[in-house]
Amino acid sequence: MASKPGILTDWPWKPLGKFKYLIVAPWAISSTYMYLTKDDPMERDFSTFTIFPILLSRYVHNQIWISLSHRWDNYNNSASCFCCGILILLASQSFTPPLPLFSLSLSSPFLHCHRAHYFCGSSICRAHGIFPSVCNPIIDNSIYRNCLRYITYIDFMNNLGHCNFEFIPKWFFSLFPLLKYLMYTPSFHSLHHTQFRTNYCLFMPMYDYIYGTVDESSENLYEMSLKRKEELPNVVYLTHMTTPESIYHMEIGFPALASRPHSSSKWYLWLMWPLTALSTLMAGLYARPFLVESHRFHKLTLQTWAIPKYKIQYFLQWQKSSIYVKRYPELKVKVVDGSSLAVGVILNSIPKGTTQVLLTGNLTKVAYAVALALSHKGIQVASSKEEEYKKLKKSSINMSNNSTTNECLVFSQSYSEKIWLVGDGLSKEEQVKARKGTIFIPFSQFPPKPFRKDCFYHYTPAMHTPSTLQNLHSCENWLPRRVMSAWRIAGIVHGLEGWNEHECGFHTITDIHKVWEATLRHGFHPLPITSSHQKF
Repeated sequence: MASKPGILTDWPWKPLGKFKYLIVAPWAISSTYMYLTKDDPMERDFSTFTIFPILLSRYVHNQIWISLSHRWDNYNNSASCFCCGILILLASQSFTPPLPLFSLSLSSPFLHCHRAHYFCGSSICRAHGIFPSVCNPIIDNSIYRNCLRYITYIDFMNNLGHCNFEFIPKWFFSLFPLLKYLMYTPSFHSLHHTQFRTNYCLFMPMYDYIYGTVDESSENLYEMSLKRKEELPNVVYLTHMTTPESIYHMEIGFPALASRPHSSSKWYLWLMWPLTALSTLMAGLYARPFLVESHRFHKLTLQTWAIPKYKIQYFLQWQKSSIYVKRYPELKVKVVDGSSLAVGVILNSIPKGTTQVLLTGNLTKVAYAVALALSHKGIQVASSKEEEYKKLKKSSINMSNNSTTNECLVFSQSYSEKIWLVGDGLSKEEQVKARKGTIFIPFSQFPPKPFRKDCFYHYTPAMHTPSTLQNLHSCENWLPRRVMSAWRIAGIVHGLEGWNEHECGFHTITDIHKVWEATLRHGFHPLPITSSHQKF
């Protein structure tokens, strides 16, 4: 394999980023002008606009494969098919290009970084009758139909070879033995990316059989891939969707949205409300968790499952449910909500030397535990709302008989504290009352909406993951790369340590110091408070 890729191994418009669609502007303006300025309706050429249905079909086709195989790399092909299609149309209407150039413009550039791929693409082009249409100087509607057939076939075979899972049954090739030479499989092409000097041909292995470049392990790998057993997880992280359109932000949805915060929903999602409503209905009927992603960490197999329920459903009385671990004392699966590690992360995020903090927002299990732990250390915990103060005081009396601990809980509306521990429900009015340079440290799973430019907003309880944690391709979209929430990490640490205890229920908290030390020992690191990312 070449150490330095050539100029045709990537899209030429990739450096433009989001502005790559500007290359379409001259074509769109010219085509629209020529169509509108023709006086005779018979002379108006509408064929230039037929490229859009072709591009839309390619995008939908590739999106289906992305959802099936979770291959993020395919998105680059889907997004670039728009720009690539414009070049095809311009080339077909401006001049008659040589066949190899036409073949290169239709397929993904990374598919043609090998010499055998180039030869195979030309052969398929002749087989599908594109060559006569291209050579004909008079372009008629048949070229668009042929282009659509050709591109659909190319995209299908391209995605088939790179989908990363084997699904073609063995009986299929037994029933049609000639297809073995005319159609490749994902396992067949994967050997080319691992062995490099075998299985050169795209789509049709016939040429590899002719020239003797077939890898000897192709058949064995194909059969082993079909017999692969389902991997059983050691740790499962359960999550759920928040809003109906949040399904598009998952890995099985649109990668362009999954790589951006959920708050940056696009306008075109409103146009997809029929599909969104259908997916919501199917989620309600199906009502079974599905696998989102899988990781490897040391000897553990970690999986993330999504529950097809939405945030609002958990607030409905008829949807509420509890995990009755006391009802099933012999339950082998240990349930961990991760509150102890979240408390540990918050306590270690507070700068040393702090003597007082303000706790505000909707009180949770983590908030009560943080307030109690800080009071034990002699740090004053103030509450600006009388109702919240009474709840904290009552909880402290029930959980601790230490008078010093109770004295550290105070009711104050001075808003002079430099450290604010905030949860859901933090309002803009409260943030306005904070002093300049105040540090907001969330104890909630979702970050607050920042309004102050002269204050610092820390991340929600989370930690850096060690490099040995494999296949970590996603995270909460308000956290940096390879940073995982404390609630999620807690289950992993629980599994690594082999602790035979549950951590669920409002008053159940595992030893915070023990959990924190174990987490650090396994390579997780806290996020420091710096001005480089917290300042709004």
